[in-house]
Amino acid sequence: MSVHYAQTVVLLRAPFLVDRYGNTTSVRDWANATRTTVRRVAVQPDASTEDEGDRPVVVSGWRLITRRGVDVDLAPGDRVVALGRLLDVDGDVARWTLSGRHHHTEVRLKEVSG
Repeated sequence: MSVHYAQTVVLLRAPFLVDRYGNTTSVRDWANATRTTVRRVAVQPDASTEDEGDRPVVVSGWRLITRRGVDVDLAPGDRVVALGRLLDVDGDVARWTLSGRHHHTEVRLKEVSG
C-alpha cells in the first residue's frame, strides 16, 4: 500500500429540510446526515486565501484524491470530515477517465474560519 493513500475520511450527506407547508427547502438538516467511512484516500493541502475586511476570514483549501479505479459518492453540498476538520465540498466532483474507464476521483474541499 502506498503512503499516499493512507487517510480515512467520513463523508456526510444531509437531507434537505421541509418547511411547514411540505415544501423542500435549500437548507440541509446536518443533525440527520448520513455518514459513510472511506479508507485509503489522500487528503492534501490546496490553495488558501485570507480576507481582512470587517471580519478576518481564512478559507483553507484541501483536495481529496482516490486511488486508481476508486470513486466516492460525493456531490456539491456534501461535507467531509478529514484530518480532524469539517470540510465542505467546493464545486463539482472531478471524475477522471482514461480510455473510457474511470481512473480516479478528485474533490476540492474548503474550510472557512472567521
